[in-house]
Amino acid sequence: MTSLTSVIARDRQLSVVGVIGFAATMALAAQIAIPIPGTPVPFTLQPLAVVLAGMMLGPAAGAASMVLYLLAGAVGLPVFSPIGAPGILRLLGPTGGYLLAAPAAAAIAGLVARRAPAFGGRLLAAFLGIATLYLGGVAQLELLTGSLERAAAMGSAPFIFADLGKVVVAAIVSQPRAPRALT
Repeated sequence: MTSLTSVIARDRQLSVVGVIGFAATMALAAQIAIPIPGTPVPFTLQPLAVVLAGMMLGPAAGAASMVLYLLAGAVGLPVFSPIGAPGILRLLGPTGGYLLAAPAAAAIAGLVARRAPAFGGRLLAAFLGIATLYLGGVAQLELLTGSLERAAAMGSAPFIFADLGKVVVAAIVSQPRAPRALT
């Protein structure tokens, strides 16, 4: 095996591990679900997991990790938050729009972070990723409630400040590491 071939094989293995790892991270982040009065959408750490997947794995692998998570939940594995309908029905309910937007949000966060790796670029990447989640979530809530105002009040207003904190955490955690010299 040539050096290039072994590097490519190692990169693929790391990518597969990353995809599975972030799907599992998303499942763990879902288990921390705090009900918020006046909204069917609980507070979770999932937005942070989504944007970190994209920012740390890149757009394609980050999106793939979210697709794997959604598939696991849709077939009935207990990966979705404990609040809400089980399996594929979750994707049709009040939190389904956020979940279905996760692959796009991870891809957007990963793409922006790759193109602008400085701290400000990573802030923007995380912000745009979470904004993508809001778009999907509020859109589905509008379909269910029949009111954009009510959907925005239930699906974004209670979460804005916490999610801005997640943006900062994601920008800090995703900071590129300098390669170490081999000794």
